[in-house]
Amino acid sequence: MSILWMVVGLVVLLAGAELLVRGGSRLAAFFGVPPLVIGLTVVAFGTSSPELAVSLGAGFQGRADLAAGNVVGSNIFNISVILGLAATVTPLAASLQVIRWEVPILIAVSLLASLLAWDGIVSRPEALVLVAVGVGYVVWQIHQSRATSDAQASTLSKPGEGRARALAVLQVIGGLALLVVGSRLFVDGATALARSLGVSELIIGLTVVAAGTSLPEVAASVTAALRGERDMAIGNVLGSNIFNIVFVLGLSTAVSAPQTEIPRSLLIFDLPVMIALSMLCLPIFFTDLSVTRSEGIGLLLAYGGYTTLQILAATGSTHLAVARTATLAAAVVAVSVVLFATVKQLATSRS
Repeated sequence: MSILWMVVGLVVLLAGAELLVRGGSRLAAFFGVPPLVIGLTVVAFGTSSPELAVSLGAGFQGRADLAAGNVVGSNIFNISVILGLAATVTPLAASLQVIRWEVPILIAVSLLASLLAWDGIVSRPEALVLVAVGVGYVVWQIHQSRATSDAQASTLSKPGEGRARALAVLQVIGGLALLVVGSRLFVDGATALARSLGVSELIIGLTVVAAGTSLPEVAASVTAALRGERDMAIGNVLGSNIFNIVFVLGLSTAVSAPQTEIPRSLLIFDLPVMIALSMLCLPIFFTDLSVTRSEGIGLLLAYGGYTTLQILAATGSTHLAVARTATLAAAVVAVSVVLFATVKQLATSRS
């Protein structure tokens, strides 16, 4: 039955993603807003709703490991798997706005969350700081979108445009609803399957639940890439990661518990991995202003190494220390190659 629910959930997810991307791209065209902004706000917030629901539920049940692991694991999954898959399907063009604003904002909120959690606890006042940052980010995005739409809006209203706009809004709402239902079915099935195999709550949060609640982002970003909405694909990943930190972690603590305890293993390994991947986006996007297929494959391989380490940790393998050292060495080499390519491009552009 667990596998059956997972299959049904995937089918519902695919249908929801198609509706969401189609409606989102139409809304962008109607209101003169770039697809990137739609991806960073409407699509990102909608596809982050499963993470919010799961973390809130885990917080109310006192399962802090699952709540915190879901946020960190989802962000790692979003960059390495979703961005990797979308770029493997088709190379993604990165706009200057993403490089100048969105990636630095993601890095900043990731560092802020790590700083607040470094003592092993995220208190309610600290969670409210994250929520306040999130509200400020949304207000800024709305201001940016209004400025863009005012500059691009047409002075004439075409016949039937009101009905078409309403249809686009319904497609977005319907797509989001299907994504939430589909991810819920998949997560329930996958979590039951993992528990039957004796996997710990933290590992389930970092892998099974994180991947499951990120399925809306997978479906939306890959579908957007296939439909040529590449800005929306990148915006969805970055926006979802920002929303996960400021709203999912912030609200799940502020609403459900006086504080959320952060496991030490997450602080010393998983949080640094999340921050490193966020920082890696900057040179990857800057090089040729795109995410190439080879870079996408590299991100997928990185997640494969990360998942392998989680499996070794969960099973108490004696090879865990060696595997972590090898993974760290490979990561240093990969980052060095990316940074070298970035510096080389900077030198070429200046000359």
